[in-house]
Parts: sequence; structure tokens; C-alpha cells
Amino acid sequence: MSIRILRMLECWVGTRSVLDALSISNVENIEQSSGGCSMAEIVNRPSYEKVESKVEIMDTPYDRWIASQGIDIIRGFFVEDLYTIPLKKWDRVGGEGVCIMLDGAGYMDDAYVTGIPPGKSLNPQRHIYEELVYVLSGRGATTVWQDGHGKQTFEWQAGSLFAVPLNAWYQHFNGQGDKETRLLSVTTAPLVFNLFRNPEFVTNCPFSFSERFKGEDGFFGGGGKLYSDRVVETNFVADVINIEPVEWAERGKGNATIFFEMSESMMGSHVSRFPVGIYKKAHRHGPGAHVFILTGQGYSLLWPEGKEMTRVDWKPGSIVVPPEGWFHQHFNSGAEPSRYLALKILSRKYKLQPGKIQSDVPLAYGGWQIEYEDEDPIIRETFEAECAKSGAPVKMAPVVRQAN
Repeated sequence: MSIRILRMLECWVGTRSVLDALSISNVENIEQSSGGCSMAEIVNRPSYEKVESKVEIMDTPYDRWIASQGIDIIRGFFVEDLYTIPLKKWDRVGGEGVCIMLDGAGYMDDAYVTGIPPGKSLNPQRHIYEELVYVLSGRGATTVWQDGHGKQTFEWQAGSLFAVPLNAWYQHFNGQGDKETRLLSVTTAPLVFNLFRNPEFVTNCPFSFSERFKGEDGFFGGGGKLYSDRVVETNFVADVINIEPVEWAERGKGNATIFFEMSESMMGSHVSRFPVGIYKKAHRHGPGAHVFILTGQGYSLLWPEGKEMTRVDWKPGSIVVPPEGWFHQHFNSGAEPSRYLALKILSRKYKLQPGKIQSDVPLAYGGWQIEYEDEDPIIRETFEAECAKSGAPVKMAPVVRQAN
């Protein structure tokens, strides 16, 4: 029976009635005819075995994998201090760790802090998920290699940033004999584990992505290119705390930002700096941007459109992940310039979706940003009150609001 006839019957008596009337339990063998019209052969099939339980599973393959690692999993909205967060023994890695799976990540990416004991190293590992690494504390070195190619070793310190090339072998070493080293990683593990559902494949795939890395000398030497849109293409940044960002006034008075594209990854990162007595314009974007505070003290407001605002107070070591589509806004109410590092599943070079990134385009022009004159007046009032508490001068220009 043709699909066209079935659709005519549906219009008369409804889909379920058609199937019941024809005693059809399944539709299969759909083929394309030479004329491009879909045809279906209707066959009878024995009844399915009835099972009392439901098929829906509430967790994900990633949830089950990370639960098997034996480390704590921090969930929620915000973590106050990654420098002091407790770690647990992590046998697979060969050190200590904690997983940070905040709500705003949207199962697109995750974060974890890894501790390397004094004078020790972690186990060699590889995986087919992407990874960005920021050095929280200490100094040491990392060796990276592909099977059949030479090894590359580079040194790092607190404030260094690099990306592990996809599925390359790597091993981290603590270069201090008396202190622990801590590393912050943001990875695409949730996306990859949920896609393939096979931990052995994810963590032990023999394929080498040699077009990304094949052991080249100087790969992690820190050189690169600075493009006109504030983007640096490099594989290693020695010190993001002191790197000079590029002015970006469209995101707010005094704001400066620099973006990093590293190791041919589909992940991206950027550093933003804003002065004392200044706050950035609110905007929104997709999930997974892990905002880690490098310097300064202040707070962030986060809210879904038309809903109540949530406030988080931050300091160096804090991390927050704005949920997908939520407006968020960062405020420096302290006595020194603020700087943060955003680690995210958003590359400007290798996008998951086509189109222009509109984080600095006003809503009125189809973008993602709220201009100062369009924001809720309580936002400016609250900021002025917070600056008064800390003794910081307010350096924001007066707002001229349009009459309704």
C-alpha cells in the first residue's frame, strides 16, 4: 500500500485507527522509487514481548563513567575557590582530582582539577576528547607525543595555558619537590562519552590525528599569529595573568580581551580585563563557557530572559558557568583591575555552527548583548552601592535612557 493512500486514510479516520483496521504492527522496508516517491511495504509481525520496566534511563554514559572514577563530582552553579577545593585519589590518572560538572556546561564540556604530588608525575594518557589546561599553581613540564613520532617536552608555571592535541599521548610532571601542582582542565568528555558510549574507545583509540600534531619541534614554543579580531593562534601561553589583551570597547568601557586558538582544537579560550569601578555589558551565548577568575574581586549577575537574577560573588580561584541562553554580566567592585579566563567549547576557527559570533552586537540589531542604556536601572544602583562598600571609585559614564 502506498504512503499516499495511507495519508488519505489518516485524514478520514486518524493514524491509529488506520493501523488498527489494517492489523499492522510495524512499517518497514521503505524504499525510494525511481520517481523519487517514498513507497512502503506493509508487513505483519509477531507482537513484541511486553516488559514491565521502562526504557528511559535518567543518567548518561558520561555520568556513569565519571562516577566510576572514584573522585568527587561538584555540581551546581558556582565554585568559590579551586585553589583550595579538596581532591581525592584518582587511580586512572595517577594523582588526585575532582570533577566539576556545573549546570551551565550543558553536557557539552566539563572541568576537573588535578593535583600532582611533589616531585611526581601523572600517568601517560590519551583520549579522543579535547582538553584545555590552565596551571593553577606550581611549576612543571608536560611531554606530548604521537606513536611513531618524536616527543615534545615544554615547561610551565602558574598562569600558563595550553591545549593537549586530540588523542595525542601526554604526561604531566611536577617540577617541585616540596609542593603540589594543580591543573585546571576543561574538556569535551561529556559530549564524546555520550556520543560513543564506550570508555575503552574514548581513552584507548590508536588513531593519530597527525594533521593536528605529529611531534613537530617548537610546537609548544609559544609563537603564533595575532589576527586583527583579537585572536591569537598559538599552542602555548606562558602567562595569561600578565598577557596584554586588546581593547574591546563594544563589550564595555575599559574592557580589553584576547582570544586563543590552540592545537587545532574545536575548543577556545579568552582572557578579559576590566578596570576598577567598571562593569561589562550583559550578553548571552551557548553553554559551556567556564569563567575562571584570575585577579580582582567582584560579582556576576546571571538570569534567563524575563526571570529573576542570580548573583555570585567571586575572587581569584572562583569559577562560574553561565547556562545556555542566560544573560550574564561581570562587575569589578574591588580595589584592583579584574581579569578572568574563559575556557569553552567555542572556537572561532572551527565552529560547531555557521554564522557570526554576536557577543558584542546589541539585541536591537539581532545580537546577544544588552547595552547600558537598556539594562534594568537596579543593575547600576547595585554596582554603585557595592563600590561604596569597598571604597572603589565608580568610573561608569552616566546613562541616558530612551523614553518609552
